[in-house]
Amino acid sequence: MVILLTIIHVLLCLFLIGVILLQQGKSADLASAFGGQGSQTAFGPRGASNVLSKSTTWCAIAFMFTSIGLFALMQRNSGVGHSVLSGTKTTQTTPATPARK
Repeated sequence: MVILLTIIHVLLCLFLIGVILLQQGKSADLASAFGGQGSQTAFGPRGASNVLSKSTTWCAIAFMFTSIGLFALMQRNSGVGHSVLSGTKTTQTTPATPARK
C-alpha cells in the first residue's frame, strides 16, 4: 500500500509541476504593483477559471491527501516509539541550596 501511494504521490508531483508551469501569469508587471489594473480588488480582477486552474486545485488537494496518507502509513508501519523523547534517559536533579549571608 505504501509503494502504491508513493507512486501516486510522485505522479501527482510531476503533474502538478507541469500544470503550474503551463499556466499563464496574471500580468504581474510593474504597473500592476502601483494600481495599473483599474480594479478595486487587492490582487486585480479575477477572470473565469479555466481547465488548468481547476486541475491545479484538484491536483493540489489530492497531493495533500496523499501526503497525509503516506505520513499515517509510515507512522503505523514504523516500529519506533510514538514519542520523540521515548528513547532518552531522564536524570534527576536536586535544587540548588540558597547561599547563606
